[in-house]
Amino acid sequence: MTQLVMLVLTALLAAGCASGPRRNMDEESVSYLDYAGEPIRGFTSFRLQSWRPLSRNRLVLWAGVNEAYLVTIWDGCPDLQFANAIKVNATGNQITTFDRVEVGRDRCPISEIRPINIRQMKADRAADKEPRKQP
Repeated sequence: MTQLVMLVLTALLAAGCASGPRRNMDEESVSYLDYAGEPIRGFTSFRLQSWRPLSRNRLVLWAGVNEAYLVTIWDGCPDLQFANAIKVNATGNQITTFDRVEVGRDRCPISEIRPINIRQMKADRAADKEPRKQP
């Protein structure tokens, strides 16, 4: 029961992290897809730090500074892109494809989870920002 309460509190706390200026959702989704690995059954997270909607059926769950997962849900959450808070209905500390994301009154089963190579993504972005030397 305490784990469920912690998960709900984490989701509410993370809601503030999901708001603010955003790039085009399609562009951002493609960016995360470029760094997403092969699908996995699930992952362990003692506390979700943040989340970010990418489309009506895709979001990123942050479990740590360099640990993020691209989560695809069934196409039944039209309000995901506009939600202020979500709840991940998970069993214990495991988030798997048997769980669901709750957005308002909608319960959206998770269909796929892919780990994102955040370190490589950050390195590539930093390299793109560096000024190029002219010979």
